[in-house]
Amino acid sequence: MTSARPDAEWIWDPEKDELNRRKHNLSLAAGALVLTRDPLALSRPDTHPDGDRWQTVGSAAGVVILFVVHTDLVEAEDGRQIGRVVSVRKATAQERKAYADEGW
Repeated sequence: MTSARPDAEWIWDPEKDELNRRKHNLSLAAGALVLTRDPLALSRPDTHPDGDRWQTVGSAAGVVILFVVHTDLVEAEDGRQIGRVVSVRKATAQERKAYADEGW
């Protein structure tokens, strides 16, 4: 599944953003770049108990391959498609290979 959605709006919790910056040295905004701009991004359901999460591997502006955990998009009352970025980190070697081979 490919997930790039340039028309979507991605939001995140500022406190989680700060935690992600400390832990992974990346802002959650970097995940939004993957989700909105990489047409080759690959997604799969996340096994998180909440069940409303996805894992996406993709390129952030062609510089680095990232692993992004996010919710599915929901339609707001005004028609906008909105999703929430949960976490972002650099992709592992295995995840980068899957992205390069388009085989997740």
